[in-house]
Amino acid sequence: MRTRPVLVYDGDCGFCTTSVRFAERRIRPRCDVTAWQFAELDALGVTQDRAEYEVLWITPSGTVYGGAQAVAKLLLSARGGWAVLGAVLMLPPVRWAAHGVYRLIANNRQRMPGGTAACAVPAGREGDAASRP
Repeated sequence: MRTRPVLVYDGDCGFCTTSVRFAERRIRPRCDVTAWQFAELDALGVTQDRAEYEVLWITPSGTVYGGAQAVAKLLLSARGGWAVLGAVLMLPPVRWAAHGVYRLIANNRQRMPGGTAACAVPAGREGDAASRP
């Protein structure tokens, strides 16, 4: 059984990889970090479809948080001001706004600094936000 949360991200996306490397260096979350392409997704209880769609935070007990909530959990696992920011991101209406901002960035990540065509959300997936938890 895992004892630490796992952050799962898209290792093919330059923007995602840059963001995760920033988090590892500056925020220093207390978790294991892995690209979904190298993760045992079945063992983590997530599908490739979901892992392609959003960053995931998976607790040791198997609870999965995606998108802005995964970012909030990452921040909460850090020390100091980062944890405070994570707590704020969990509160309505900030949580709702964070979800919208996350989807906007995720749906346009190929246009973000470090992004490439490989970063694009798979065709037809951009509008899936309403169908995700």
